Amino acid sequence: MSMLDNLLKLLDGPRDGAMLRFGIANEYAHLQDWPQAANYARQAVTKQHDFSAAWKLLGKALLNAGDAAAALAAYHEGIAIAEAKGDIQAAKEMKVFARRIEKAQGE
Repeated sequence: MSMLDNLLKLLDGPRDGAMLRFGIANEYAHLQDWPQAANYARQAVTKQHDFSAAWKLLGKALLNAGDAAAALAAYHEGIAIAEAKGDIQAAKEMKVFARRIEKAQGE
């Protein structure tokens, strides 16, 4: 039984929430299943809008799934949220990732 299987069993139970959805997204990211990682990261930020780490993972998953525009939008929203809650490190990291996408789009 994998970690992912264990986490998926908890869905829709009493422990279901943003952290569980983030954990599932992270497991899919480790497997490089980027569309599923993006799906669960999006669910995590839907359940807890100010979840900086989930925004960062959502951007990464969208970018790796081939949707640079959506990744950039996720990073921009994540940066605003991270800055508003004082999560400076997450904001800095997402700014770096966003700049890379912007630079790649400009070339």
